Amino acid sequence: MQTPRILPLFFAALAILTQLPAQAQAGRQSPEALRQTVQQFLQLQSNGLPGQVKVTVGAVDPRLNLAACPAPQAFMSPGSRAWGKTTVGVRCTAPASWTIYVQANVAVIGDYIASAVPLAPGQEIDASQLVTMQGDLAALPAGVANDMAQVVGASTMMSLPAGTPMRVDTLRRKPVVMQGQLVRVVSSGNGFQVASEGRAIGNAGEGQTVQVRTQGGAQVSGVARAGGLVEVAF
Repeated sequence: MQTPRILPLFFAALAILTQLPAQAQAGRQSPEALRQTVQQFLQLQSNGLPGQVKVTVGAVDPRLNLAACPAPQAFMSPGSRAWGKTTVGVRCTAPASWTIYVQANVAVIGDYIASAVPLAPGQEIDASQLVTMQGDLAALPAGVANDMAQVVGASTMMSLPAGTPMRVDTLRRKPVVMQGQLVRVVSSGNGFQVASEGRAIGNAGEGQTVQVRTQGGAQVSGVARAGGLVEVAF
């Protein structure tokens, strides 16, 4: 006889239980929103890199039970950069405090210079022995040339098979500035240019960095140019 009175209570309890998952979901941080935060952060950090940038963000564990955050903040550890495989942190400070780390990859598709033929040590390189290739610059060794002018006229320090990316730090150039040579130092900055003289402390090829001691005794670093010129930028 009391069944009609129990039924309304049963359906009311069932409605509450049905709403609980939705309410719990509403208070939980969306993993996809975290991925989008990392994506936008890396796109901003990689702005200005040479070539076409492609950001790929790894998955965020859907089992993470993080409180919803209205303004999650992405960050990178000191010394890290948006280049190649990297890790981005995402933190929340209010209403709850939590931090997670997300794996990502920043590919930079651009041109680089490679050997078109095998090169022998000490062999002077000309443009016919080089080729411009395209690939992920972030996956290549540091210091790979992206302009033939960086390579033509230099010689390699080791044997290189065809197709090897040309690293500027493995090339040797004929010195345009010799140790002890009196050089002309041109210092330039925003709206000014000053010329003076100094003596080179070491040898340097075209475009390489060289130390110079000025007539006043100061030591400056500049870029060696043909004709005994050293450019110093401020």
